[in-house]
Amino acid sequence: MSSQDIPEENLPAEQDHAHAAVTVADEKNPFADPGLPPHEHRIQDIDERAAKRSERVVALLFTVSMLATVGFIVSYVAIPHDKSIFVFPIGHVSALNFALGLTLGTALFCIGAGAVHWARTLMSDVEVADERHAIAASPEVRAQVHADFKQGAKESAIGRRGLIRTTMFGALALVPLSGVMLLRDLGPLPGTSLRHTLWAKGKLLVNMNTNQPLRPEDVAVGSLTFAKPEGLEEAQEDFQNEIAKAALMIIRLQPDNIKDKRELEWSHQGIVAFSKICTHVGCPISLYEQQTHHVLCPCHQSTFDLSDGARVIFGPAGHALPQLRIGVNDEGYLQALGDFEEPVGPAFWERG
Repeated sequence: MSSQDIPEENLPAEQDHAHAAVTVADEKNPFADPGLPPHEHRIQDIDERAAKRSERVVALLFTVSMLATVGFIVSYVAIPHDKSIFVFPIGHVSALNFALGLTLGTALFCIGAGAVHWARTLMSDVEVADERHAIAASPEVRAQVHADFKQGAKESAIGRRGLIRTTMFGALALVPLSGVMLLRDLGPLPGTSLRHTLWAKGKLLVNMNTNQPLRPEDVAVGSLTFAKPEGLEEAQEDFQNEIAKAALMIIRLQPDNIKDKRELEWSHQGIVAFSKICTHVGCPISLYEQQTHHVLCPCHQSTFDLSDGARVIFGPAGHALPQLRIGVNDEGYLQALGDFEEPVGPAFWERG
C-alpha cells in the first residue's frame, strides 16, 4: 500500500522542509538544483496497526538482545574452558569460545537491528534540504538546532512507544554486563602455584622425544636433551600449564669445565639440569652452542652460560636459569632430588 491509495484527509500533515523549485543552470551556477521528489508515506505512517507491528518487532529484537546477554553470562560461568564441541562446517572448537561469541554477537546485532528497524519504520523519514552555512553557529542557529533536536525526539516517538523505550533501555543496560563478567579472568590469585612445579624427590627424568626415562649413558657430552617429569602426559588436561613450569634442559659437560661449585654439586657425572623457561618473558630456550656451553633464547636473544650456573651473559633476562638437583636411583635412571629451589620463568612482583 502507498500513500496514493489513501484518501488525502487520512495522510499525515506535511512539514514544510523540502524545497521543490528547480533552478536553471547558467554560467554562475553550472549545476541545476533538482529539488526533492514528492514525499512517499510509509504504511506505518498511515496505519497504526502496522506501526504497532513494527513496534513489537523492535521490542522483540531488544528482548532477544537481553536474553543473549544473559546467555553470555550463563555460558561464561557454566561451560568448562576445556570443553570442545563439533560445529559443522568449522570442526571441533572450544565450547566456551563458541558460546561467548554467539551470545555476545547476537546481543550486539539485535540492538543494532532493532535501532535500524525503529529508524526505518517508525521515526520520521521526511526529506530535508538545508543550505550550507558558516561553521561558526549563530545564536539563532543554535536555537534552531535545539528546536530540531526536540522535534526529532518527538518524531522518534520514544515518548509514545513505551514498549520500545523500555526494552531498549533494558538491552543497553544488560550488554555492559558482558564486559563486567570478563573481569572474572583477573582471578583467582595464583597463590604459591608459581613457586612449585611437578618435580619432586624421586621423579624420573623422561625424554620428551622418546617418552622413556633417561640413564646417564643416554646423555652424550656436548648434547642437549629436553626432559619432563615422570607421569606427565600430553593427554592430561593440565599438561600445558604444568610443562610450562617443569620443562627441563639436560646437558652433559666435562666436570672440569663446570665453574660454579653448586652447579657441580647438583650435577651427576657432569650432567646438569636447568629450567628450559627463559627468565625474561617465559619463552622456551632451544639453541645450544656446544663449544661455549651457552644457550640462547630465540625470542629476545637472552644468553646463559651453562658452565657457570646458567648466569645471564647477554640480553634482557633478569636472572639465571634455575637448576634442578639430580642423581641416579637404584635402577640407574636419572631422577630429581627435589623441586627447583626458586620459581622458574620471569620474575613477578610477589617474588621478592
